[in-house]
Amino acid sequence: MRTEVTEIDRFYRSVRGEAARAMVMRRLEALWPDVTGLDMLGYGFAAPYLEPFRETARRAVAFMPSTQGAIAWPDRHGERCASALGEETRLPFAEALFDRIIAVHALEEADDLQRLLRELWRVLAPEGRLVIVAAHRSGAWARVDATPFGHGRPFSRGQLSRLLGGALFEPVAWARALYAPPWPAFCGPRVSDMFESAGERLWPGFGGLILVEAIKHVGAVRPMTASVPIRRKALDAAPGAALSRNEPSRKLATKDKS
Repeated sequence: MRTEVTEIDRFYRSVRGEAARAMVMRRLEALWPDVTGLDMLGYGFAAPYLEPFRETARRAVAFMPSTQGAIAWPDRHGERCASALGEETRLPFAEALFDRIIAVHALEEADDLQRLLRELWRVLAPEGRLVIVAAHRSGAWARVDATPFGHGRPFSRGQLSRLLGGALFEPVAWARALYAPPWPAFCGPRVSDMFESAGERLWPGFGGLILVEAIKHVGAVRPMTASVPIRRKALDAAPGAALSRNEPSRKLATKDKS
């Protein structure tokens, strides 16, 4: 059974939830600086991470599995609801509908990881990009059950690589985030920023969260035991690391000018 949606929503309204969102959004906004005209899906409980993209994306939908429950999103008065509730491995969307997918609080408590990833593969457009944000196996946040990241199974880089390869995704970029200890006293904006900066330099392998960007390829089917080439690039907020592979060169030129 997944963590209830009200508990996750309450977490994101707390100082710890704000710290988690801020640290992950640094990586996401650097990775995908321009989503103008793209269709985006958030799976699990991804609404807090979809919010900054809503104004420029053509479509942003937050799908929440029925075993977790759903809340209305956006929750502002007068705005059309863009959240959906349904079965974990039977998404109510057409094939190849979305250009970008963000999966948060998704894999840790899933009943069938391979079926879930193949369903995300189905609704992702060819050469579309998926970002998974999951509890890191070596991080402190996976060891404290007072937050949603302490429930279910945490992951290592190797485990995520094998899962993604078996579902016909190619991992191309990796990062870790959330180096502050999972206690409210350490999660204020200034303190968490200090921990994040120090953690990236001094102990990069011990972030509380692990992030991976993967691309959907449709040109060939690889067996689950095939090796998956990994581009060793960090998801980073630094300007030089903001682009995914295969992004148009014109965006790079625009970013350099700024």
